Amino acid sequence: MSTLQGKRIALVEGRMTGALSDLVQRHGGEPYAVPALREAARPCADEVASFLDRLSAGRFDVVVCMTGVGVNALCDEAERLQRLPECLEGLRGVTLACRGPKPVAALKRRGLLAHVQARTPFTSAELLAAMADLEVAGRGVALIHYGERHEPLANALCDRGARLDELCLYEWLLPEDLSPLQTLVRDLVGHRVDAIAFTSKSQVRHLFQVATGLDLAESLKQAMQHDLVVAAVGPTSAAELEAFGVTPQVVPENPKMGPMVMALAAHMTHMAS
Repeated sequence: MSTLQGKRIALVEGRMTGALSDLVQRHGGEPYAVPALREAARPCADEVASFLDRLSAGRFDVVVCMTGVGVNALCDEAERLQRLPECLEGLRGVTLACRGPKPVAALKRRGLLAHVQARTPFTSAELLAAMADLEVAGRGVALIHYGERHEPLANALCDRGARLDELCLYEWLLPEDLSPLQTLVRDLVGHRVDAIAFTSKSQVRHLFQVATGLDLAESLKQAMQHDLVVAAVGPTSAAELEAFGVTPQVVPENPKMGPMVMALAAHMTHMAS
């Protein structure tokens, strides 16, 4: 049976640290949870108001939703502007394309149906593939980003001829208190952790940003290359690790937390055998 064998597993999940810690414990590991990011709403009332004006005027044919958080942020801001019914009516009149199940669920809670859904592992590549038969050339397309602008996706839509309009309603920032992350970096470099798991590319970038501030970025890379088991929930976070010179040993086929922890347990059990 695969198990984490009491190994210390560093977790840098921002919003679901508790759930991920529970999974690690259920598989026999010791979770070491340190959030590496926080979601912060951007001041976007004017941006959303302008978007709603264009949506109500029929300027958009397609609205692309990257995350459930983005969908909720749009609806919450529309409600603050006392324009939520107008927002929902406008969204009912366009083709809604979603990157993964979370924006699909967020739309469903508002009584809206996603017409185009990306397949697993829910990256922008799968989203573009799902939109392949959707005519966007010369049409208005609104892209609701996640916590940072997704430049490759925006460029791909423009290359297809879309008249692109972009919304960035929240952002991923470093935690206000960096000391837990700084301690984690020192523990990783000091071989006091057995494995580390990432569920977003921002976590990777923030960890290395903190390590750079401590003048430990190269030491962190070496530790992650040679002394730690590194797990990435999917190809997006894996690609970000590769950009920092780290190749993750564990990337599950199904890009979710449960399969990642199971794959990590299987890997560590194999290492011990």
